[in-house]
Amino acid sequence: MRKFGFIILVLAVSVCVFGCGKKQQTLEEMQEPMSIEALSDAGMQTAVPEKTPAIQATTTAPMPMEQKLEAMPPQGPYKPTTVQIQQALKNAGYYAGNVDGKKGPKTLKAIEDFQKASGLAADGKVGPKTWAELSKHLNMPAETK
Repeated sequence: MRKFGFIILVLAVSVCVFGCGKKQQTLEEMQEPMSIEALSDAGMQTAVPEKTPAIQATTTAPMPMEQKLEAMPPQGPYKPTTVQIQQALKNAGYYAGNVDGKKGPKTLKAIEDFQKASGLAADGKVGPKTWAELSKHLNMPAETK
């Protein structure tokens, strides 16, 4: 039993000292700049990419400070805010309460009434089909029902 314990101890110490045989990268190798091609290929490869030189700037003129980038539209379907829903319902004549951004029983009833009148499933939820119809009333003056 003592021999067995000694063998386990020797194995544990040797694994700690020598590791599992993996070569560790030096800090300089890990901080080396990569090219755009190497970065795009890195996601598709399982092996470590070869060393590539850093990309050098090819333009000499700086971008004007006045030029601003436009914001990208959000991904996926547009989700209106409760204020927008209430305002559109009010303009369409289905909501008589205050436009406060709180989705309470009056707002849900107005949504269901609008859906019934528009021939939509009256589930009280403003999905893409309901919003497609309701958004037509968002920027209109209030109508009378």
